[in-house]
Amino acid sequence: QVQLVESGGGLVQPGGSLTLSCAASGSAVSLYALAWYRQAPGKQRELVARVTSGGSTNYADSAKGRFTISRDNANNTLYLQMNSLKAEDTPVYYCNAYRIFLGRRYDYWGLGTQVTVSA
Repeated sequence: QVQLVESGGGLVQPGGSLTLSCAASGSAVSLYALAWYRQAPGKQRELVARVTSGGSTNYADSAKGRFTISRDNANNTLYLQMNSLKAEDTPVYYCNAYRIFLGRRYDYWGLGTQVTVSA
């Protein structure tokens, strides 16, 4: 089992920056791929960025060049540095831990943190 707690959301002006954190606890967190997703009201949850257990990263097109995902395995913490924020970056951001082990998928989610980009 993995428990995930997001923090760092809040109100920021367009063009501003914000860093989200996700504290992970549980067993073998370093073996999980960690990711940030976001979900706006009435829309499907979408991947923002993911970092594998080996450190490889991938980003949604909307995040490329503006967001940076990183993980601190020593402290079991995931980060998302967001720059040049736009109004469409506003939804709730969720932390996700994902692993396939012995043919079984393990998927855990945090409760989310709200980001609001507004003047």
